[in-house]
Amino acid sequence: MTLPTTPAKTSSAAAAGLWKPVLIRATVALIFGAVTIFWASPSVQVLSWAVGLYLLGTAAALWLSRALPIAVPVVVAAGGAGALATQSDAGVALSAMLALLVLGLLELVHGLRKRDAVARDWLFSGIISVGTAVLLPFFTSLGAHALLGVAGGGAILSGVLWMLSGLTLRHDARTGAAGSATASAPGASPEAVN
Repeated sequence: MTLPTTPAKTSSAAAAGLWKPVLIRATVALIFGAVTIFWASPSVQVLSWAVGLYLLGTAAALWLSRALPIAVPVVVAAGGAGALATQSDAGVALSAMLALLVLGLLELVHGLRKRDAVARDWLFSGIISVGTAVLLPFFTSLGAHALLGVAGGGAILSGVLWMLSGLTLRHDARTGAAGSATASAPGASPEAVN
């Protein structure tokens, strides 16, 4: 395997492959967060569907990114299916707690071990996911509105984080593509590339 000659090419290649799933994940989180804000009196069915679809959408975005082990999107998807199946405050809280806890812990590990374009974002997202998972059981007795508030708050924070990350990755990918096109142009001088 031939490695790229410059670190910029490495980061732009990573950015080119990551920005779409990162923006999908951000969009899913922000839509879920908006639902939690604007639904005044949610029923347990609304809670189940909203959390279940949020976790399934997050799992799909994680699977598309291929950044975390395949077990992570599988666990998050299982949490989403569990939330849809249980149709109870306690069942949804438990399903979401387990899914977000696994996701957050592995994001933290990934952020600490890897030095890629989004390592710092993995750390912050991991903290948000673990924090949300830890808080959910304390709000179970307060019902669907409180659970949606906690889960939605975490989703909004992570959605904004991943939206900024995805837009930055997209910009870096375009900048890297433009830079490599200039560098590979016939007659391009080294001074023009730098």
